[in-house]
Amino acid sequence: MTCKEKILSNDYADLITDYVVAEELAGTSPIDFCFHGIDDGYGVANVNRSMFPPMSIGYYGYSAIPALYGLMQSAEVVFAPENLAQTGSIRVQDPPLSLQGAGVVLGFIDTGIRYELDVFRREDGSSRIRSIWDQTIQDGEPPEGFLYGTEYTQADIDQALRTENPARLVPTTDTDGHGTQMASVAAGSIIDQGLTFRGAAPQADIAVVKLKEAKQYLREYYLVADGAAAYQENDIMEAVRYLEQMAIALHRPVVIVLGIGTNLGSHNGTSPLASYLNSVARRRSRAIVVCGGNEGDKEHHYEHTVPDTVEIRVPENTKGFCMELWGTLPDIYAIRLRSPGGETSPEIDFRSREDRVIDFIFERTVITASNLIVERDAGEQLVFFRFEDPTPGIWNLQVYPMEGQKGMGIFHIWLPITEFMEQNVTFLEPSPDVTLTEPSNAERIITISAYNGLNGSWFTESGRGYTKSGLIKPDLAAPGVQVPTVLGPATGSSMAAALTAGCVAQFMEWAVVDGNTPTVESRGIKSFLIRGADRSENIVYPDNRWGAYGNIVSS
Repeated sequence: MTCKEKILSNDYADLITDYVVAEELAGTSPIDFCFHGIDDGYGVANVNRSMFPPMSIGYYGYSAIPALYGLMQSAEVVFAPENLAQTGSIRVQDPPLSLQGAGVVLGFIDTGIRYELDVFRREDGSSRIRSIWDQTIQDGEPPEGFLYGTEYTQADIDQALRTENPARLVPTTDTDGHGTQMASVAAGSIIDQGLTFRGAAPQADIAVVKLKEAKQYLREYYLVADGAAAYQENDIMEAVRYLEQMAIALHRPVVIVLGIGTNLGSHNGTSPLASYLNSVARRRSRAIVVCGGNEGDKEHHYEHTVPDTVEIRVPENTKGFCMELWGTLPDIYAIRLRSPGGETSPEIDFRSREDRVIDFIFERTVITASNLIVERDAGEQLVFFRFEDPTPGIWNLQVYPMEGQKGMGIFHIWLPITEFMEQNVTFLEPSPDVTLTEPSNAERIITISAYNGLNGSWFTESGRGYTKSGLIKPDLAAPGVQVPTVLGPATGSSMAAALTAGCVAQFMEWAVVDGNTPTVESRGIKSFLIRGADRSENIVYPDNRWGAYGNIVSS
């Protein structure tokens, strides 16, 4: 079996490494695996699942198992064409500055793009899309240095657009529409002078990565609902490397925008993806813009000091769900569970790294609890729970310090993002704070929350800061309710991130292309945006909803 086949096969597990394995070792090892490097010391090993134990953070380590990410788009409300104007990008597009993102590449890692639409073309009909890497199509040539998917160049796209049936030559498309919406918001061409639609940076070049769906074994491990769009952390990291590789080849400034997120992780920006994004964000002429998610009002976060009893509401017909408990130093926690029927588990003190399986006499539910006293990247205790066939009703989770501990710590628990659950499992006493999805908690990236451009009010679904360790996030807020897109109005923090990314591309044109600040990187761009932000007299900054310094305004 080739390495490409192992990358795509559900029979092979994908493990993220922070070290490099020599290619010759993979060829001589008795273990059936392949390895390919990503960047910044990270790589991916594709190992034969039959030769290893089932997925377990105790065996593999937490960060080695790819987290799953979902789309950060919400239900829709009322058309609000003034959203773009509120960011100030239209004012900046016009003279005297005339900044429309020329010379800048906007990179989208999402569900793909409907490349044939006029909004992604120039006036002469040619495409503004530099390339598309479709990770889901395997019968073409992958990008140089990559082993899977198919790359379509600008020449391929232009050739296809000159035919009556472009899909015959370039069969990639966006069946979901989310990636197309984001690209049009950030970089849509001005279709006509009546300005029926325009993106924030209508002259920026576009690069797209269409993510492949997560492997089935990972969906089963994380108990993701059937039909939910879910993408693997390692595929997203590969997509970032692809866009970074393009930036080097083109000698162009690149703005990478992510409209995806997850509740998995420490919420301190310590995951492999967050760490890699931080590394890329340090490089000159690079900017990373990430949405803060839509988990602010979903009742999926719990925070308290120990000892405490956590109440979890499980609806009827819930097949399963996972959740993560993250402790804080110095305590080590023990737990006990009580089912809706009143059965109580023995105390689990996690003195070993072995998974603990909890069965109940009168319940069908099987709970697996995996523990790391010190999770390597975050440095704190993690307990990962899997509830299979949970009995509906109120579950109680008692959390308390192990014998000999002082019980001084605060613990946090996160349930999965809404999109990953068939039924909405919630906490009875949730906290709306510390609900920014990963990887938006990474320090150096530009993290965006959302507000309602119709009336200036806070978008209640938008994730809130700060990070678990108290780092000030989000950085800024942008309109995210009924944002105009080429496919119609769309709502969610991902749309706010797309608007912001377009504004960042405008700034990149002024700073890098025009030579005013050619060495600027993501943190510097963030500082410029903060200086031009609109601040309300009724809000004390920093604020864990509106951002550290206010609403984004291009100036």
